[in-house]
Formats: sequence, structure tokens, C-alpha cells
Amino acid sequence: MRKEFLPFSPPYLGEEEIAEVVDSLRSGWITTGPKTKRFEQEFADFVQAPGALALSSCTAALHTALVAANIGPGDEVITTPMTFTATVAVIEHVGAKPVLVDIQPDTMNIDPVQVAAAVTVRTKAVIVVHYGGHPCDLDAIQTVCTEHDLLLVEDAAHSLPAKYKGRMIGSGSNPVAYSFYATKNLTTAEGGMLTGDPAMIEKAGVYSLHGMNRDAWKRNSQAGSWRYDIVTPGFKYNMTDIQAAMGLQQLKKMGTILKRRREIVELYRQALAPLEAFDLPVERDDCQSAWHLFPIRIREGALKISRDEFIEEMRARNIGTSVHFIPVHTFTYYREKYGFKDQDFPVAFRESERLVSLPLHPGLSDGDVEDVVAAIRDIV
Repeated sequence: MRKEFLPFSPPYLGEEEIAEVVDSLRSGWITTGPKTKRFEQEFADFVQAPGALALSSCTAALHTALVAANIGPGDEVITTPMTFTATVAVIEHVGAKPVLVDIQPDTMNIDPVQVAAAVTVRTKAVIVVHYGGHPCDLDAIQTVCTEHDLLLVEDAAHSLPAKYKGRMIGSGSNPVAYSFYATKNLTTAEGGMLTGDPAMIEKAGVYSLHGMNRDAWKRNSQAGSWRYDIVTPGFKYNMTDIQAAMGLQQLKKMGTILKRRREIVELYRQALAPLEAFDLPVERDDCQSAWHLFPIRIREGALKISRDEFIEEMRARNIGTSVHFIPVHTFTYYREKYGFKDQDFPVAFRESERLVSLPLHPGLSDGDVEDVVAAIRDIV
């Protein structure tokens, strides 16, 4: 058994990020400024997006996307219960109604057939979540959106850098929201990015900084003016140059990061495939997953212990794990407001009850992976 605890997903940082952050601190410009603007442009180039806006979180990106699209009270937004609460919370924040539909059992992504069935005259948008880094069936969902004139928003918190049918996630003109939280494939500690059509990005940018028509960089640089106007009541969602400094260096490492993640995934596959106790994550032929997660699913009756006991047994062997996700419809707020029951979305509920996310980050050594596998075999 390991002597030291193996964390589930610590940040992958090096001297390059430290030096870039120090450079920002010494520059005298630590809030939104030149490095944030550079990060936006380099990120847009990387995912082949028409425009990008750096923000304080993926939640901020999703929220501003809905606000910029004028979605509000009386509107409905279709999304998945198999996500972090933020995806659904932003729908509540704009006063719209979240309409949940079930998932596909192989990828655990939202089911396009059920999306189509859920559309009403009040539906204004669909938010898809690329679960674990594996892209949704975007063509099928876009067909539904086009037919009913709906906005397609992508929650890409897990999916940098993922591809769907050879296209980078984020390369379209629709809003796509990314997370740079500490555990993500690219981290700025906290932070996010919104990509999409430049006109939408410009509008979202106004909402993201108090509704001002000039950001701090434009006002406080040598060529700027102190005068500004408030054109709408906005939010405080801007990214700082300290965060962007980390992002600039992380972006340079994305090829290396994805390569190592895929190597670890292959090691897990080879070692765990012979064990009949688990279903392993899939990658469809027309997709390239970002492999943010490696979620295994315990087969019913395969073990004499529960999923929760399995997690505790892993912890006892100094292996950190997690669960992605507790379905949103099972939380108290949504149960009480909408009357949801566990079996309203049977696939999401069933799969969530047997999920365990294994450690997956580029800092894992082959020996670390062997320790994870050895712990699993011992428990089995």
C-alpha cells in the first residue's frame, strides 16, 4: 500500500507559471490588462474560436451567455441533470426555468432524442455539458436547435482540448463556456472563458464588468480616458492578469497535458479491462475526448460492498477519488421547487449511484497508476 496519499487531481504547475505570475506582480498591472487580452487572443486561436472573453469562472461565462441572449423570466432552457450545479443555477439566476432531460448511458451526455421531445413554445436555449471531456452529439442537438430557433450553449468545463468530428470544441459561433478551476486540464486557479461570435462576446464583455462601456485597461492605460458610461446593470466577472499569466503558460502545455492524460487512460484500460466488476468510460469513433475524467462504474452485484464503501476502501489505501456527479434533480432546492424524484431521470440516477472517478492528471507517474490499480484489485 502507498505510504503517502495520492490526491485525486492536484494542479499541474511548473516554474513557467510561477515566473509569468511574478512578472505580472512586478509589472504593476495585476487586474484585467494586457496579459488577459493576450490570453483571450491566444485561447481563441488555440480552439479556433471567432472570439473569446476571459472571465472569473465557467459559471460567469454561462451566466453572461444567457444574459447576452436576453433569456429570462417565462423562458425555458433544456439541460442535463448529470452536471455540476452551476450549469442549472445560471438558468435560475436569469429567472428562466430549467428543463432537465436524461442522458445517454455510454457517454453520460445529454440525449438528443429527449432534447427534441422536451421543446415547447417557451424553450429558448439548450445547454449541453461535454461530460468528462467527451463531446456531446452536437450535430443531432444543433439540428433540434436550428429547427426550433434555439440558442445552443456548450458547457465545456471538462472539454479542453476536445474534438467533435475533427472540429475543436469552441470553434463555432455559438457560446461555449470553459472552466479553469484548479482541477481542470488548464488552470488559472479560478477562472473561465467564453467563446463565440464577436458581437456576442462584446455584449457579454459589457455585462461582465458592471455594464461599463470601457474596461479598466481602456480607461487606465496611457491612451485611455477616465470617463465611462453604464449601459446596463452588469456583474463583476472579469479575469485578472495574475490568472491570465498562469493561463498563458498552461496553454503552451496543452499538447503535453493531453498526451499524458491519454497515456494514463490507456494504462487504466489495459489494467482494468480484465476486471468484470467495472464498466469503463468510452470514446466514440467520431470524437476526441479531453479526458478530464476517468469515471469507472461498478456493475450491479459485482462487489459485496457499496460504491460509497468502495471509495472509503480506496481512501484507506491512500488513493483519492471523487464522484462526478450527484444529479442536480436530487438536490433539496430542485426537489422542493420542481417536485423532482430520483427516477424522473432513471439513466442519470442509476449511473450516478455506481460512479467513481479515478485519479487522472498529468503529474501521475506510471507507478502512481500502478498503485491505483493495485488498490482496486485488492478491494475486488
